[in-house]
Amino acid sequence: MSDTDGFIDEVNDELRRDRMMGTLKRYGWIAVAVVVLIVGGAAFSEFRKAQARAEAEALGDGITAALATEDAAAQLATLEADDPTARAVLDLLTASEHLAAEDRAAAVETLNAVAVNGDAPQIYRQIAQFKALTLQADTLPADARAQGFEALAAAGGTLRLLAQEQIALIAIEEDDTATAIERYQALLTDAEVTPDLQQRALQVIVALGGEPDLGGAPTLDDTAPLDTE
Repeated sequence: MSDTDGFIDEVNDELRRDRMMGTLKRYGWIAVAVVVLIVGGAAFSEFRKAQARAEAEALGDGITAALATEDAAAQLATLEADDPTARAVLDLLTASEHLAAEDRAAAVETLNAVAVNGDAPQIYRQIAQFKALTLQADTLPADARAQGFEALAAAGGTLRLLAQEQIALIAIEEDDTATAIERYQALLTDAEVTPDLQQRALQVIVALGGEPDLGGAPTLDDTAPLDTE
């Protein structure tokens, strides 16, 4: 290699280094920022987890302390819960304590608030609505209660069959025996019916003078003997 070629290579190397340094000076901060964001994001995530744990523990301690007092419902009402699930659980506990204190109106009011809270998980809203309806058996017209249970049954989920049973019970309350038997027959043959509910449906149909149709019914639990007498 001639001296000229060596000199040209040195110049090219120097130019590449200059360009590299220029690029780093111009865009290097982006890489640094990305690293900072990643590290900072991980740290913030851990902080939020620790904060959530601390808040949950504090709420749990507050609930335990409130339940140990004579006026548990009032004490529970003073607790704060930012998380929608925690708030729903807290309100359900408050409603339960209102019931224990024989304040049914306050219990229903608390349950209805949970039922219409769009931020609360659906299962808690449904539980609250179901309980509120059952507590108003003496104060809410039968058709209004039936409409509420119909909505729960149509929504599906865990409470679907229990809501259908309540509709059948309302039919009995209204002396509509045919509808009650029809409702219980539907429960009897539902693919998702539990052994206990299936047993109840069978017994009520017989008690109402109906003839249970077990043709499409799931197999009854062997540990729960049939009692059709």
